[in-house]
Amino acid sequence: MPITDILQKNADFYPNDTALVEINPKHESQLRKTWQEYSLIESNSREVYRKEITWSEFNKRANRFANFLLSRGVKRGDKVAILLMNCLEWLPIYFGALKAGAMAVPLNYRYTADEIKYCLDLSDSDVIIFGPEFTGRIEQIHARVKRVKMWLYLGEDCPTFAESYDELTSYCSSKSPMIKLTDDDDAAIYFSSGTTGFPKAILHKHRSLLHAAMTEQSHHGQIKDDVFLCIPPLYHTGAKMHWFGSLMVGGKAVLLKGIKPEWILKVASEEKCSIVWLLVPWAQDILDAIDRGEIDLSEYELAQWRLMHIGAQPVPPSLIKRWKKIFPNHAYDTNYGLSESIGPGCVHLGIENEHKVGAIGKAGYGWQTKIVDENRQEVAQGEVGELAVFGPGVMTCYYKDEKATADVLADGWLYTGDMAQEDEDGFIYLVDRKKDVIISGGENLYPVQIEDFLRKNEKISDVAVIGLPDSRLGEIAAAIIQVKEGMELTEEDVLDFCLDMPRYKRPHKVIFADVPRNPTGKIEKPKLRKLYCGESVVAQQNEIN
Repeated sequence: MPITDILQKNADFYPNDTALVEINPKHESQLRKTWQEYSLIESNSREVYRKEITWSEFNKRANRFANFLLSRGVKRGDKVAILLMNCLEWLPIYFGALKAGAMAVPLNYRYTADEIKYCLDLSDSDVIIFGPEFTGRIEQIHARVKRVKMWLYLGEDCPTFAESYDELTSYCSSKSPMIKLTDDDDAAIYFSSGTTGFPKAILHKHRSLLHAAMTEQSHHGQIKDDVFLCIPPLYHTGAKMHWFGSLMVGGKAVLLKGIKPEWILKVASEEKCSIVWLLVPWAQDILDAIDRGEIDLSEYELAQWRLMHIGAQPVPPSLIKRWKKIFPNHAYDTNYGLSESIGPGCVHLGIENEHKVGAIGKAGYGWQTKIVDENRQEVAQGEVGELAVFGPGVMTCYYKDEKATADVLADGWLYTGDMAQEDEDGFIYLVDRKKDVIISGGENLYPVQIEDFLRKNEKISDVAVIGLPDSRLGEIAAAIIQVKEGMELTEEDVLDFCLDMPRYKRPHKVIFADVPRNPTGKIEKPKLRKLYCGESVVAQQNEIN
């Protein structure tokens, strides 16, 4: 069953129920009023602070876009690229592309102009819809992208080289285009994080999307009354596939365009959110703001908040233990996944396994896992190896890249490139990315383990560990440490703190600097390597002998 059928079902069963809410807090002063008051004040502006649509309107908007695409000759298998910030129109556009039989191609909003061109060319995109934030970047490339035949613009002041999405779709039929879809039809192309260069194009069928929805609802038990707060970017599989749980039950979801702790808590309070998916930095920021006295929890109504879950990156156990002290009634969960496995859920901790905080869990709903050596033979329990997953959400291929596909797919198994180990109870723990392992003096060092240790220091806000070249040891571990606001940390402090760590694991260099993360919260280690590897140590770096 294609996932578009679920949208139609919700429009039939719950036509007047709220499907999506968009909240856009732009100024600190807005916090003095409710979102509803601002909606009334700014009702004549496109940039209202609270907007919502029902399931019926959601479905109609998707149908209008689908019918528009079909009227312009878009056919089954054509590709529709989406370059938008999170907004109320994002998901109807995505579903409209699917309803037309086309393939959706979400693009990372941080891409440079050249990266956008690269992805449009690689994916053979025929159509792109973009927002005002990207006009400058699109202007740089639109004359050089030969395949795209339609440049659609969502917003006011449409540039001359594009056409207005609002104007073109407003006259289209809101009836279903009645394009028959099957689970075996190609549905979407997502792009890898691009941590080893330009990103790869990941092809998924409709089967993958449906299984992602089933997995999410199975893991988190969404019911109709649950309200999901979605903050991460919708171009990423993580945000969208977690929202699929709301889609499955016809529940309301709130798109918050901001990550400040007070905004997250205010929206959770006023919109009665019961499920909130956070990234590690956002959870850390909330806890730090509470510790500094900047947030008074008594000002918020959070009794309905039942589940806080984190994914997209290794989760420090110390962070969750700290969270549970402040929010003891929150269930906690973590999901592991990749865009190649249609996002979160191929490995799943489960709210009943909070005693295993630190693990990513066991095989998720409908999934199988194994840990293998360099010859792809299973290792003994407790040994470190590469994690492989098998299930209905595994990608079809890397689009137009047979070699890269063969490197990671074999007999239906996806070899993730993540190093992991399984404990005596069958729970899987991430050790590190295969490419991030540091080999120092013949010893394998796993940066995640060192990072988790250092995060236990109450003065450390964030930390990243990378390998730096060394003439004697080959590589040494360097810790980039971001100190909490208002606190001081010295080289000697770090040295003393690391005495409880095995000597060979201790970082040889400390760099006091901000830790860069991408929109999904992952540490941008390639950026750090480019900055520090092969370069002289700057004054901020301190060597520990």
